[in-house]
Amino acid sequence: MKEKVNQTKNFVKGIIVENPVLVGLLGCCPTLATTTSIESAIGMSILFLLVLIGSNVLISLLRNIIPAEVKIPAYIVIIATFVTIVKMLCEAFLPELYSTLGVFISLIVVNCIILGRAEAYASKNGPLSSLVDALGMSVGFAMALLIMAVIREFIGTGGFSFGKIFTFIPEVSWTPLATYKIDMFVQSPGGFLTLGCVLAVIQYHKNHKAEKAIRAEKARIEELKKAKLAKMQAEQQTQAKEVA
Repeated sequence: MKEKVNQTKNFVKGIIVENPVLVGLLGCCPTLATTTSIESAIGMSILFLLVLIGSNVLISLLRNIIPAEVKIPAYIVIIATFVTIVKMLCEAFLPELYSTLGVFISLIVVNCIILGRAEAYASKNGPLSSLVDALGMSVGFAMALLIMAVIREFIGTGGFSFGKIFTFIPEVSWTPLATYKIDMFVQSPGGFLTLGCVLAVIQYHKNHKAEKAIRAEKARIEELKKAKLAKMQAEQQTQAKEVA
């Protein structure tokens, strides 16, 4: 039961507490480049998930075999192997996604999130924990990409469209605000602006939560002071009655 709780915490931390993009500010390059549409964000999230799970588990299995002197090159070779496999599969079965993401698929090899999880977690923990860690971090990464993609695509195109990249589903589009679209949001400046706004909202929430905790702590201290003062007054009254 305790192990199950620990694995749950291990999974959740990658989504909220240690979100790689919104908290750690890692992997910002693919985040900014692949969030022009929801479909491209989903595609990058799936490829990232496959690479991170494969590399995390394999590095965990080989953690006691890989010499410390060459562990970083070994990690890169392992990650590059999974990226190559995923890239070939994507090119074969999802050519539109392959052409949309382009060089950013290959850049997964040097993604700070994947290298960071290999060094900080997979190299020190067992395969199951490394798998759960990879799942949590991948969900956190996907959540960050989808938040940005929803904002950028809706403002930049005036709505949403599906089926252009994932051609195995019918192509549909919904653009209620096409007349009022702001093209900048599907360009590079829009990515930086959107990320900045999302981070500002998160920081505001953190600050508000911290201020609330401080106010609660001050109120608790005041209550303790009042209780202590009341106790001292009661003792003084008791002593005065005894003297009298």
